This record gives sequence, C-alpha cells and structure tokens, in this order.
Amino acid sequence: MLSSQTLATKALKDSPKWKPAKGYKYLEDLNVGSLFKTQSGTRGVLVKYIVDAVVIITESPYTRTKDDSFYLGKIRVSSKTEVKEIK
Repeated sequence: MLSSQTLATKALKDSPKWKPAKGYKYLEDLNVGSLFKTQSGTRGVLVKYIVDAVVIITESPYTRTKDDSFYLGKIRVSSKTEVKEIK
C-alpha cells in the first residue's frame, strides 16, 4: 500500500498540460503593452503581469453609459485568461 505522501507526489507529477483554445493565448504569454480581445468581445491592454494580470479594459459589449465605470478601466484578472492578441 502506498502512503498518502507518495500518492500526492505522483498525482502532481501526472497532472495534465493545459493549453489555450486554438487561436488564443494566455494573458501571461503576451508582452506588456499588447492589445487583446476576449471571446466575449472585451478589448483591453496588458499593463503588467506578476502572478495575476493587470489590464485596462478599453471596450466591452456589456457597457451602457451609466455602467461605463464598472466595466471599463484598470482591473486585475487571471493570467490564464484566454485572449486573442490584436496586432
């Protein structure tokens, strides 16, 4: 019988290698200053990346004039967010 430590170590070594969807990249793979677009149509600029990503959202399909300050501007998002880089 294997110990719980051995099982945990083996499970961590056998973890899957996740990749973004075809045509997409993770935010962590972009250079600072890169423009991006998400699948939902939100557009933004990558400001910095440490563990999470700090981005400035410039355009969102969810905005209405009264909600602009909520959806637009500087926010923190996961570095594993899938985006398309805008060239």
